[in-house]
Amino acid sequence: MENVKLYDIIEAVKGSFGYNADVDVTNVSTDTRTITEGSVFVCIKGERFDGHDFAQKAVESGAVAVIAERPIQGVKCIIVDSSFKSLGAIAAFYRRKFKDLKVVGVTGSVGKTSTKEMIYLVMSKKFNTLKTIGNLNNEIGLPHTIFNLTSDIQAAVIEMGMNHFGEISRLSSIANPQTCVITNIGTAHIGNLGSQENILKAKMEIFDGADYGAPLVTCADDKLLSQVELRQGEKLTYSISKKTASVYASDIVRDDSGSDFVINSDGKQYKARVNVAGDHNILNALCAFTVGRKYDIEPEKMVEAIAEFKTDGMRQNKVEHNGITFMLDCYNASCEAMKSSLGVLRNAKARGRKIAVLADMLELGNASSQLHKQVGECFAASDCDMLVCYGKEASGYALGAEKKGFSKENIHSFTDKEELCSFLKSELAEGDLVLFKGSHGMKLDKVFEEISK
Repeated sequence: MENVKLYDIIEAVKGSFGYNADVDVTNVSTDTRTITEGSVFVCIKGERFDGHDFAQKAVESGAVAVIAERPIQGVKCIIVDSSFKSLGAIAAFYRRKFKDLKVVGVTGSVGKTSTKEMIYLVMSKKFNTLKTIGNLNNEIGLPHTIFNLTSDIQAAVIEMGMNHFGEISRLSSIANPQTCVITNIGTAHIGNLGSQENILKAKMEIFDGADYGAPLVTCADDKLLSQVELRQGEKLTYSISKKTASVYASDIVRDDSGSDFVINSDGKQYKARVNVAGDHNILNALCAFTVGRKYDIEPEKMVEAIAEFKTDGMRQNKVEHNGITFMLDCYNASCEAMKSSLGVLRNAKARGRKIAVLADMLELGNASSQLHKQVGECFAASDCDMLVCYGKEASGYALGAEKKGFSKENIHSFTDKEELCSFLKSELAEGDLVLFKGSHGMKLDKVFEEISK
């Protein structure tokens, strides 16, 4: 973070402060472990901790002031109505210091983080680029990304997540994107929003803080997004099935470790490869190419960037252990993400059996039972040998698979983690290819750690 004045922060948060405010601020923190000399500490109330309880420690560690909702004895406090909202207000103020910054905002139901990473690789071929670290895409994580801006940064790729109305609007108002990306409209968080149409409305909030006339980059293969019309700004689309899209893929050749394909753009063709399996990763690559096209990045450089993409440890990570191949995709789970992972499993080669270990998809509300059954039906068509279900809702996978004729003898269901681990330890054999997929809260990564001891 570049130096700002404390009085500017006080103005941004509309707070009251009874001390000298002509002080340099070099850092904004919500965690006392990251306090440095010249910091402002923001007292956020969380589920487990209240930042107000750590205000004194923050000052002792070097904080010049604390943003708080009440006075704290012995601490220089900027008093505000909401510390949580103040964090966003400071980030919005700081973001607007960088008037020439090119910001790409990324949201969507599935694939936000992977798409963000590919766009970052593409943008980095021309610009010194900042990106959201990991999936810190909420109203606490996004401001901390913004605070990493410096004058030498030319572009930023900012991921925006949500599970209720209004969140994307607030994040967009902080980040002020010049290009808006919506990857898809799925069923993630449908329990909170009620329908896919409402999810679309929530995602379209990305335009609330965007520049006037900001373009939308989106997938032409998505039913709802393909129908979106903008009042101003152009709509740039990408596709693996529609040649009418701005950018589309053809001549796709899939293998266990990725896909070769041809990118068609502006009447020209470019041979490309993404080194991660699954058609959803081809779409992510096309999205990144479409964004880069908007910023006049050389196509050949963009193809290089796409080939450099790698997944992290919890997303579609392939691990060999004792002759068994594990496909670990334990970070998130929606109906669409589940189906994509099953498609990767179906197309993969295995010396032995293909086995899917599927845990609950969370936050689906009243649609949970129906969507779990849909995934089970998809599994039945995936040419796999065994289905292992884990969780209270996972029985829906079994029902869907049985409905489509999959043998009940090859379906095993568990609600207890230890029983699941015991079964997998005794059942898995050399040559098996095993997919682990479920919501992060189901902690399938811990199951893998246990069985691989």
